[in-house]
Amino acid sequence: MEKLINDFSFGLFIWQTIIFVGLIFLLKKFAWKPILDAVNEREEGIKNALLSADNARKEMQNLQADNQRILQEARMERDSLLKDAREMKDKMVADAKNEAQAQGLKMIEQAKAAIESEKNAAMAELRAQVSNLSIEIAEKLLKDELSNKEAQVKLVEKMLGDAKLN
Repeated sequence: MEKLINDFSFGLFIWQTIIFVGLIFLLKKFAWKPILDAVNEREEGIKNALLSADNARKEMQNLQADNQRILQEARMERDSLLKDAREMKDKMVADAKNEAQAQGLKMIEQAKAAIESEKNAAMAELRAQVSNLSIEIAEKLLKDELSNKEAQVKLVEKMLGDAKLN
């Protein structure tokens, strides 16, 4: 530090001060304004970028809210369509069941009617066969009985005896 004080020169100091002041003046005149403009421009750019980012964030939130709303509406519509489809399926199944039951009952009634008519036809045929068979048997018995005179008399007496009892 002593060496600096011993080597100190007033002329050099004044020239350095004049150069420094001139440099400041030149910087203020030519460089200070463009530097400040660049700094201000940069500051404005940063503010605009922040505002754009904020607007973009708000827009994203709005889009997400709209997406959620649309998704919810789509889910509700899907659930409604599924419910309608289930109801239609249940109705179709019930209608098919009822129609099948009705057709089944109709077929059962037709089968019963066919069975009854077949039964009546079979009974009529059976009666006809029984009556024919009875007539044939009676005819054969009467031929046998009537060919013998003694047997005829016995038969008449027996019939008379049976007639009295009734």
